[in-house]
Order: sequence, then structure tokens, then C-alpha cells
Amino acid sequence: MSTLTVRLPEDTAARLKDMAKSRGLSTNKLIEQLSAQALAAWDTENHFRSLAATGDPRRALAILDRLDAADRSGKRS
Repeated sequence: MSTLTVRLPEDTAARLKDMAKSRGLSTNKLIEQLSAQALAAWDTENHFRSLAATGDPRRALAILDRLDAADRSGKRS
């Protein structure tokens, strides 16, 4: 596990602390979860771009359909 120092505006840091508290999490755990979500979205975008570059629009559209369904159900896979 590594340590990362992030500089944030005071109001942003305070809001993140409030958000963590409202979810029953430490600020560290909240940042870990938010980072994981951001990285999953980035990985999905990169995977989609890779598929799009292969010229297989049916596979790319199938991924978009799955993402739309996940957004409607409130979760991503």
C-alpha cells in the first residue's frame, strides 16, 4: 500500500469528509472507492476505444447497451 498526498481546496476537503461521514466511511476509504470507480470508468472507455479501433461496431454497441442497462439499474459491471 502506498501513501499519496493530495492538495485540495479547503471546501472540497470538508465536503469529502462530510460525504465519508454520511456513508459511515473514513475519508481514506471514500477516496479509495471513488478512485476505483473513476479507474473502472477509464478502463471501460479505453476498452471501448480499443474495440472501436478494430472496426467491430456490433461488439462496441453491445458494450454500450450493457453500460446503459447498468446505469439504469444503478450499478456497473
